[in-house]
Amino acid sequence: MQLIPFYRKKKEKPDSELLGLYLETREPEVLGELYARYMHLVYGVCLKYFKEPEKSKDAVIQIYEKIHLEIHRHEVKNFKSWLYVVTKNHCLMDLRKKKPGETVRVSTEEEWGLFMENEAELHPVDRTPDEMPEQALEKCIERLKAEQRKCIDLFYLKNKSYREISGVLEMEEKKVKSHIQNAKRNLKICMEEKK
Repeated sequence: MQLIPFYRKKKEKPDSELLGLYLETREPEVLGELYARYMHLVYGVCLKYFKEPEKSKDAVIQIYEKIHLEIHRHEVKNFKSWLYVVTKNHCLMDLRKKKPGETVRVSTEEEWGLFMENEAELHPVDRTPDEMPEQALEKCIERLKAEQRKCIDLFYLKNKSYREISGVLEMEEKKVKSHIQNAKRNLKICMEEKK
């Protein structure tokens, strides 16, 4: 005789399925379930930048409210990666509000590793200020071709999707992707020269 367990662990839906369901239904519970999977990572990123647990906890709530408003305006393919970019941008924008000349220390890669398991190698645009001088990066961005510079600015600094950039620059999405890939390659080469 086979015994049937009195409970079964609820099988989690993949991120992409939950994301699709939320975009279709706009049910806050669905987005809440998806966000809950990565709240510890969001908190970790915030703690890395702010160094203050209370401020980081507040930021976790602010970021949830932000994604609730912004997720419909972006073509999100990988929720975790998109959430990381939104979180990082939120923290950097908050830190930029500090007084001019005030320095901000960012954690080391070892500390970062505690929060982001298997984090892929970051592109120079995604690196933190203490890993790479901002002036050097700005000079490398200035050296890019005009189209590449515009695409990088809209994609990384203004957090626009390929589709949005395509509309703003009146350019095919394929071209936008190509310009961003080429710009990333050129920035990497430029930054390596400046090491």
